[in-house]
Amino acid sequence: MREGEDRPAARDGLVRGGEDAALAPSRGAARHGRAAASPDPGGHGHRHRRPLRHPLPAQARPRRVRRQVNQLYDLLYMMGRDDIAVGVGGEGGISNDGRIYPHVGGYFPIIDQGMSTIGECRYRQSIPQGSGGRLDINANYGVRREILPQGNRSYSPIQQPTTQQVMIDTISAGPTNVFLVGTHTNFALFLMSNPHLKKNVKHIYIMGGGVRSQNPTGCCPKNDTSCVPRQCGDHGNMFTTYTKNPYAEFNIYGDPFGAYQVFHSGIPITLVPLDATNTIPITESFFKAFEEQQSTYEAQYSFQSLKIARDTWFDDQFYTKPNGDNDFAEMEVMNITVVTSNEPYGVHDGSNPFFDGHASPKFDLLKGGVHSGHVQTGFNDSFCVLKGSTKGKCQDGYTKEVQGPDSVAVLVAVKAKPNRNVKSPLDREFFYHFLEVLNRPEHTGHFNFTDQFRHYKEIMYKPDLEHQIRGKPVIFDMDMSPGDFLALLCLLKAPMEAIDLRGILVSGNGWANPATVDVIYDVLHMMGRDDIPVGLGKITALGAPDLGCEYVKAIPHGSGGFLDTDTLFGLAWVLPRSPRRYTAENSVKYGAPRDTARPELRQPLAFEVWQHIREELKPTDKITILTNGPLTNIANIILSDPKAESVIERIFIVGSHLAGGNGDRGNVFTVPSNKFSEFNFFLDPQAAKAVVESGLDITLIPLRAQRQVDSFKEVTRSLCTAEKTPESSFAYQLLLSMQKLQKNNQAYHHIDMFLGELLGAVFLVQQSHLNHSITQRAITVRSGHVNIDGQTILRGTNGKVVKVLDHLDADAYYTEFAKLLNAKKQSAVVGSFDEQKRMWNK
Repeated sequence: MREGEDRPAARDGLVRGGEDAALAPSRGAARHGRAAASPDPGGHGHRHRRPLRHPLPAQARPRRVRRQVNQLYDLLYMMGRDDIAVGVGGEGGISNDGRIYPHVGGYFPIIDQGMSTIGECRYRQSIPQGSGGRLDINANYGVRREILPQGNRSYSPIQQPTTQQVMIDTISAGPTNVFLVGTHTNFALFLMSNPHLKKNVKHIYIMGGGVRSQNPTGCCPKNDTSCVPRQCGDHGNMFTTYTKNPYAEFNIYGDPFGAYQVFHSGIPITLVPLDATNTIPITESFFKAFEEQQSTYEAQYSFQSLKIARDTWFDDQFYTKPNGDNDFAEMEVMNITVVTSNEPYGVHDGSNPFFDGHASPKFDLLKGGVHSGHVQTGFNDSFCVLKGSTKGKCQDGYTKEVQGPDSVAVLVAVKAKPNRNVKSPLDREFFYHFLEVLNRPEHTGHFNFTDQFRHYKEIMYKPDLEHQIRGKPVIFDMDMSPGDFLALLCLLKAPMEAIDLRGILVSGNGWANPATVDVIYDVLHMMGRDDIPVGLGKITALGAPDLGCEYVKAIPHGSGGFLDTDTLFGLAWVLPRSPRRYTAENSVKYGAPRDTARPELRQPLAFEVWQHIREELKPTDKITILTNGPLTNIANIILSDPKAESVIERIFIVGSHLAGGNGDRGNVFTVPSNKFSEFNFFLDPQAAKAVVESGLDITLIPLRAQRQVDSFKEVTRSLCTAEKTPESSFAYQLLLSMQKLQKNNQAYHHIDMFLGELLGAVFLVQQSHLNHSITQRAITVRSGHVNIDGQTILRGTNGKVVKVLDHLDADAYYTEFAKLLNAKKQSAVVGSFDEQKRMWNK
């Protein structure tokens, strides 16, 4: 495929993978919802519900699938559109010679897509991971769980339709309009793989890019000589990387080569770039009008999404005044292209996988052509630095006006129309129509979460602890892998007079998206422990930059990775719904620029939960810690709190691998060059080193011990009894599902390693019944290179002496695990969401 050639097209219906996109059969009924589509322009029913301004720029949408497909299902359920198919991911890949296999999931830009769902984050790293970034977007700031009803559809492993299949099915059925409101990866792959279906794509509508736009953000007031302009006047909106690339807009930058394929497909395109969206800033008058016009559930949901974005805005400039002239809007045809690499072309410097290392370029691209230059490698790419300027020189993802054979004619929205009603407080025609359409009674939402049930009642379940004998205070640090949730159930089932679970710390740099904290709240609610605080820890490894994926890139995005762990293999949806949830609510007390509407709902941080627990200790109390994930939180605690080590009695660490002389390998299966590391230590080796070398009394539960109890057959057999508790039934269902997945699909070959993570909790609670042996070893933790990161080395007498669980009775372990979960004492107070529905519908 060469530049300037007529290119294949892309597919999408309602799809989630690397992009947000929607398909609309031109003959079909109106599509509603965030990723839904409408009939032809001019038809009725299309509703655009995206918040108009956002801590991620209005057109920026990160690559987030996982839990968010359930949000999409719930939105469709609210709108009465359970008939709309939703495609998610896929396990296909692209071979080194450019062959595109079926069902490529779109988790990576085409330039970096290999044969798996494991890879780098070249472009994605520009999206913040925590507050104001993926964390808030994934939970929609907490508004999703507050408002959206819960329907009958949810993600299900293997059974979930893939992105590519939904696009093929939809576009094969007849003439289709395509709306792209995120990165173009999935649709580009569709076009490249299915050129025979391109004729069915009638028109492509694209939100993204910036052609002649001038960013109004970061400009200095007149006569302010001390102010340093930031993004002011840039074509793009890349607020995290404008010092390297001031030209790109997030949606196009997410996969410039994918966008190039779409723009050069020969299909008619209408582009709505920053040029237009910059002329519809959020004004105070629009916000007030929106606040007064919420007559439908979808309007309420949209307004609350906008409101929390305003309330958590990083400065006082959320409301902006209209910029520039207020002329009648124009649709202008422009000759543009998408920049995919930087000049000089044909110079191979290791940044461009299409050419570097290939005798013939991938996809038969032209040597020395527009795709053959330097490709931006990330936010720290030194090539992109322009000496003597605060702005960078890289143009990857720039929708650039050009002339010549590489240009394509595109209809571009230039400005927003002024309101024809000059007496209206709304100065843009868009504002008027946005509110009018969103509040139409036709095709409106059926209900929100509370109105979904006739007798909904918000209940917090908390035990009466006033006269309760309480055992040793325990803190559980977890990264929300499936094994961690089962370990949590074990701790909650432990007799409180022996184990008093005081708090939970969550590692945001492990096996699940930080927004999965909602599932912890649901498990606690099920078990009647809404009193236990949950603290969210750092989202990056110790010493790692806030932007990037240095270690977490080793975790698969697709099956057997984030796609499944974020949803507990599809079973999170059966848990009862807790009144608690992650929310972006905040207050001045904790450093926010202002109090939001409900600051008391603010999500605590891990260190704050630690401080709260420590301050409530009795003078003779000491804390026991169990860790089941990266040691980031514990390292931050001991490095930040001088009193921490004096109040921690003991720490049990589920992690590390002590390789013996038999060459027993670790479990970081995605990094073949690192043969002897274990994932929890690998995901933050510096934190592991800091904790191991501290003065703490440490008991390691290494891979060797975990592998003694990692049998799906035995653990499911132990739970297979006539009488089960709700929690043992849930555990059995989860384990049985994982067992079947591992047996039938290669993508799940590794998931028995999650079984070993139960051992720490069972050992802490029932160690006297396990016939175990513990030895002392002197160890150290290696770091500094991916080949050794996280490896635990035996050092004789030169390392830190720790206790190591060497052996246990596996049969006794399975018996004690089942006894814990099947015990009637401290059992679930509400067993499932279905049980809640029955209560609320009585």
